[in-house]
Amino acid sequence: MKHPVDAHVGKRIRHRRWMVGMTQQQLADKVGIKFQQIQKYETGMNRVSASRLWDVADALGVSISFFFEGLADGQAVAAQAQGDMMADKEALELVRSYYAIPEAQRRRLFDLARVLSDAA
Repeated sequence: MKHPVDAHVGKRIRHRRWMVGMTQQQLADKVGIKFQQIQKYETGMNRVSASRLWDVADALGVSISFFFEGLADGQAVAAQAQGDMMADKEALELVRSYYAIPEAQRRRLFDLARVLSDAA
C-alpha cells in the first residue's frame, strides 16, 4: 500500500516534469536511472530516496521543498482521497499552455475564465 506522502511527492514530480515539457525517459536519463523507475516514483509505488530526490530536483530545476508543498495539515491524504486534477494530461497541458501566454494576456484570460465559471 502506498503512503500518501510518497503519492504526493510522485504527483509533484510528474507535475513538474510535465510543466517543463520533459518525458519520463529524459528525466530518467538526467538522473541516471531507467524510465520505469520514474513511473514507479510518479505513481507513489516506490519511495524516492533523499539522494535520488536531490537529483530529480536538480534535473527539474526546483528545490527539494517543491515536492512537499501542500502536505501541511494532512492535505496529502485529503488530496489523494478526492483525486488529483493535475493527474489529468489535458489539465496539465492546459496549465502549461496558460503559462506560455504573456502575463498581461494571461491575466485577462484568467479573469474571463473566472467570470465564465461563476456564470455556469
